[in-house]
Amino acid sequence: MTPERPVNAAVAHLPHRLVALSGGFWRERRLREILRAAGISLRFGLPRPGDAVLVWGRRPPSRRGRRLAVRRGLPLVTAEDPFLRSIHPAAIGREPPPGLLLDDLGVHYDPRSPSRIERILATHPFDVPLLARARAAIARLRRADLSKYNAHDPAAPLPEPGFVLVVDQLAGDASVTHGGIGREAFARMLEAALDENPGRPVLLKLHPETAAGGRPGHFDLDALPDRVIVLREPVSPWRLLERAGKVYAVSSQLGFEAILAGHRPVLFGAPFHAGWHLSDDRGPVPDRRGRALSPEALFAAAMILAPLWHDPVRGEICPLERVIDQLEARVGAFRQDRTGYVAHGMRLWKRRFIAAIFTPPAGRPPRFIDDPRRAVRAAAREGRPLLVWARAATPALEEAARLADVPLRRVEDGFLRSTGLGAALVPPLSLVLDDRGIYYDPARPSRLETLIAAAPDLPETALARAERLRRAIVDLGLSKYNLGAPVTLPKETGRPVILVPGQVEDDAAILRGAGEVRTNRELLEAVRAARPGAFIVYKPHPDVEAGLRAGRIAPDALRRLADLVVTGADPARLLAQVDEVWTITSLTGFEALLHGRPVVTLGAPFYAGWGLTRDLGPVPTRRRRPVPLAGLVHAALIDYPRYFDPLTGSVVAVEDVLWRLARGEGWPTRPGHRFIARLQGAFASWAWLWR
Repeated sequence: MTPERPVNAAVAHLPHRLVALSGGFWRERRLREILRAAGISLRFGLPRPGDAVLVWGRRPPSRRGRRLAVRRGLPLVTAEDPFLRSIHPAAIGREPPPGLLLDDLGVHYDPRSPSRIERILATHPFDVPLLARARAAIARLRRADLSKYNAHDPAAPLPEPGFVLVVDQLAGDASVTHGGIGREAFARMLEAALDENPGRPVLLKLHPETAAGGRPGHFDLDALPDRVIVLREPVSPWRLLERAGKVYAVSSQLGFEAILAGHRPVLFGAPFHAGWHLSDDRGPVPDRRGRALSPEALFAAAMILAPLWHDPVRGEICPLERVIDQLEARVGAFRQDRTGYVAHGMRLWKRRFIAAIFTPPAGRPPRFIDDPRRAVRAAAREGRPLLVWARAATPALEEAARLADVPLRRVEDGFLRSTGLGAALVPPLSLVLDDRGIYYDPARPSRLETLIAAAPDLPETALARAERLRRAIVDLGLSKYNLGAPVTLPKETGRPVILVPGQVEDDAAILRGAGEVRTNRELLEAVRAARPGAFIVYKPHPDVEAGLRAGRIAPDALRRLADLVVTGADPARLLAQVDEVWTITSLTGFEALLHGRPVVTLGAPFYAGWGLTRDLGPVPTRRRRPVPLAGLVHAALIDYPRYFDPLTGSVVAVEDVLWRLARGEGWPTRPGHRFIARLQGAFASWAWLWR
């Protein structure tokens, strides 16, 4: 039975059933998932009336499908990768694409017949909201440094600005062989770049697969003129275009991106982006093109309207912006992990998810070494950073890493973690990676503190995303652990209701971030002394409730200091019913800010000192710049953590983890972990009895 067809302009013109003879559509599950999500039924065998034949572009294996379509008089649909794809090229990383370009008219790189993108460019009205959306997406791609392939190093050195950029392509590339051009076009391109720019250095950028020693390009690199500098390194296309004085290309996507970056590139082929008054066209551009367009319209056609984008987490067709969210998360993780790690201080039960989360595509998994001295030596010898669970990053280890010139990366749980406790050995869906300090230690700036300080300079689109995220967290009732039952507090007349969240007293957040008030009892005493007439609600920490960690208060003291003790309570439901939150360094204070509740801090949590809380503790004086709540949310929940989806096995965006948490999904639980957690809880309870 054919699934119900979603309303989507990218497939509205296609038949419901496609027959594919190519094995690639059957080997690659993601391709079938994209088509299924779009309401397209993929079939194998001979077509029936009403079917169309699906082939991959103009590659030689597609000839059989094209002959079948002609013989049967059926429509032909071509599939191609979209212009925003993956970290590595498909031949290197084996990563599936995040979407498809399905074309029932032709294929975008073959100008001999119109393509679907060309039809959109020639006829679409491109209204103001669509162009504004395109403008915001272009800015987002530039800010995140995203391109079709993203294995480049944003920090790689580049020549001084003003060079002439000449772009090579793979020999035999479909956009060359089917673009009405040949090898001579590349020779003419280089000759024009040299003749038209006397005295200026000419930078010849190789295709990533050519630079990696794979498929050849179009130039004899040993016979180039002296002025030509060959660029083999995987550099950022956006940074390259920012520094280029002029751009020459044949049909490379870099010519498209040059237009988006503000250039008027010289094009010697007839790619889809030629012929719209945005380039200096020296190639065989069809006469049917000629409409004057803006770069935003070009982008809207190629990136918003034509592609069929797919969200693998939700299994549905999605807008471009969601693909950018997900690719930005994956590429950001790759750039941190690209050299691999030596890992130290990781308990055995954590190593499974640490290896999954910190192994980059086509890269090396972390190497776990328990002995700190051996770990530092191995990291120095192999040129890898040292990945350390934050609590294991002792001063001695930090000094040894510094002397060995080994970068140190501290790891901790993120703030949207799981549907269960870490002390119960439930793996996290988010982790933070910090190369400066760690968020709960105010003694020195952390990566998070740096991000928060810069948050007021974020673009409006980033702040708007953070505000949408904040509202979603509140509406869904999510918190760090997402445990507890709904609790209804008694109605108090004339008495402010203050929530006091308990903490684990030997937790690093207390040991490093507390001031004079360092225990749960001292916190309650301080609140009762400051607000004697308030109705004080005390919520023990889940780990303490479970008997897994230290922090219990004697029952007689608890009865005297708190009006109500709530156990097993959902923190999000509690925050909706209280007037104020007092805490030392608890994350509940941050969650209270998300809910719009006033927060008083007696320690120095990461969210204190930015003008959003009343701070009675030892907050560092370097935190002085007022930060909007959306900026704090963006730093703490979007920029700082990384999120992992165990069901797809990939780093994902924060919105994807929100979706998983709202459904109660996460890592599969293991019976052995539950037994170890109960044993650990029993030891913690016995230790408390002997205090």
